[in-house]
Amino acid sequence: MQFLKSIIFNLIFYPIIVIASVIVIVLYPLISRELLQKVASFWVMTILYILKIVCGIGWEVKGLENIKDKPCILVSNHQGVWESFFIQTLVIPSFSVLKKELLYIPIFGWAVACMNPIYIRRSNKISSLKKVINDGSKRLKDGGSIIIFPEGTRARPEKGLKSFSNSCGLLSIKNNVPIIPICHNSGLYWKNRKFIKSKGLVKLRIGEAMYGTDPKDLTNDVYKWIKKNFDEIN
Repeated sequence: MQFLKSIIFNLIFYPIIVIASVIVIVLYPLISRELLQKVASFWVMTILYILKIVCGIGWEVKGLENIKDKPCILVSNHQGVWESFFIQTLVIPSFSVLKKELLYIPIFGWAVACMNPIYIRRSNKISSLKKVINDGSKRLKDGGSIIIFPEGTRARPEKGLKSFSNSCGLLSIKNNVPIIPICHNSGLYWKNRKFIKSKGLVKLRIGEAMYGTDPKDLTNDVYKWIKKNFDEIN
């Protein structure tokens, strides 16, 4: 049954992605960046509600009150597509750190580029770190927030957490903005590189703002919080 539901979802999902991407591209020169993200967030939530109706993947969010109306750095574990979509809707304006290759995807990648993300090349870690710090600092000073997946790549839930890069700690301390830790178990249901979507409830937890004076110590504190919650919900 879930196989059939997954077919139905994908038959809806990909046309919506194309339509939404075209809309974003057309609106890009006409409206503000913040309003453009609100438009994109509407389409994201439309997709997730369709996923819920068709495949039975709902979600539960705890700690939403910890996100205040000021620039911050959202730091989350990374398991798949679901959180890549959903976390973008939590703070507007926000800017995601992502691999540059995504921008080369026809239509979808062009729409992503319109959202002005911080794109990096994973093959060059030093230059990528500098770019995250420099570009991220500019966006924070302009009133935006940054979304970082410090594991770098998606990890299957059964494999546990990967090590975190220190970019989030460096960016936080340099700009005196808080890190908001986020943990979820979306990979149990919208599994990475798996066609079949498994019915279930995505649990997403948002922690209190975290500050520090040492980048490594702060990143480690964020890791510990996410690890604790990861072990509880996965």
